[in-house]
Amino acid sequence: MTVALMWEARATDGRGAELLEWARARTAELAREPLRSELLRAPQDRVLVLTWWEAAYDAELPELPEPDAALITRAVHRWRFESLGPASG
Repeated sequence: MTVALMWEARATDGRGAELLEWARARTAELAREPLRSELLRAPQDRVLVLTWWEAAYDAELPELPEPDAALITRAVHRWRFESLGPASG
């Protein structure tokens, strides 16, 4: 089974690039390497990190921590999904 972890945060005004680099560095420091990882950004200085793991849905997996409170506008949002394969096919 493949599990996808999503981590999303919104930076304080003007600190989107800093949050993006923070997330990139923390992803590189995970206790083990995911099958795949992707970093995305969106308006309003939002940063999203997706990691995919070969694991059971409820497995203990390395996750990105909370950034310093001064860097974000609210608590980080986290979601876990089970991969069902391609949407078409």
